[in-house]
Amino acid sequence: MTETLPEYYFRVRENGAMVFRVNAENRMRRIEMDQIAVVNIKNGEIKAHGQTELSEADRLAISNWLEARRAELAARDIDDILRTVDRLNLTAVWAQQRATPEDLERVSDALLLAMHDLRSVLVRKKSDHLRKGNEE
Repeated sequence: MTETLPEYYFRVRENGAMVFRVNAENRMRRIEMDQIAVVNIKNGEIKAHGQTELSEADRLAISNWLEARRAELAARDIDDILRTVDRLNLTAVWAQQRATPEDLERVSDALLLAMHDLRSVLVRKKSDHLRKGNEE
């Protein structure tokens, strides 16, 4: 473990995090983590925990974490999509070179419906974007 601990610890949850203040400055040198807040990543809401009064430094640290977390999740989303493109390419190779007729029968309908749905969404979004660009 490092010599200096961070001042805050963020226990990530599906929709945000629980925020703890880290303290190792006690007689027994044990690490204490006191929950001070809950943060919602979707709406940016920061709720103090219990009777805790959040300082300006607390709010700033939480806001900085929230901004960094949103950027990290956005980057992961793009990475997931690019991995999906790779998987689609690998699936095409599999279907062309290795899939048995039984394999294709098992997956074709689900793949075709999912690809049709995705294509519809992408075409509609692209069209809306182009239309807005022409209106400006």
